[in-house]
Amino acid sequence: MPRNESLFEAICKGDRDTVTDLVQKVLDRGDDVVDLLNNSMIPAMREMGDRFSRNDVYVPDMLIAARAMQSGLDLIAPQLASSGHKSVAKVCIGTVKGDLHDIGKNLVAMMLKGAGYEVIDLGVDCNVSQFQQAVDDGANAVLCSALLTTTMPYMKSVVEHFKERPDVKVVIGGAPVTEQYAEEIGADGYGPDANQAVKVLDSCVKAS
Repeated sequence: MPRNESLFEAICKGDRDTVTDLVQKVLDRGDDVVDLLNNSMIPAMREMGDRFSRNDVYVPDMLIAARAMQSGLDLIAPQLASSGHKSVAKVCIGTVKGDLHDIGKNLVAMMLKGAGYEVIDLGVDCNVSQFQQAVDDGANAVLCSALLTTTMPYMKSVVEHFKERPDVKVVIGGAPVTEQYAEEIGADGYGPDANQAVKVLDSCVKAS
């Protein structure tokens, strides 16, 4: 199926009503929703991620686009499940213990869903046991976010907890976090922004 340009543009613009209308029309026609997802919807979020990395769009634009994308995903979810469509991987994400900030974490979660991942969103103030529970529930990657320098050290606790599990990748990010810090604590990856976080996770999943 060729790319649905109208749907692609509607997601990029964050036009939720148009996205819902266009996806419903595809469902009514009985077209392949897996093709729609892979050829039109995921590419739209990748395009927004690239624009975000170039500073052509900003966090509000990304959030609006991601919510529009989610409205389409909600409609096709039953068909995806019945078709046997498999996600890229199952991952969990949360803001670490002591940190209640969630805008960046939410954006990464939305980008991951848009990229085809199954996401367990643990919310904020997450401790090691919560990340472990998500892994027990099938997550093979853990993404940790922090906005405060005072909560960054807890990321090391998460990394150390999973160091005996090479099959579980730990990726960290957040405003005060740096690639150097990620290397110091032994994280498997570092995402400076939501788009890069997805790309880093892609690399980790392919390497595992």
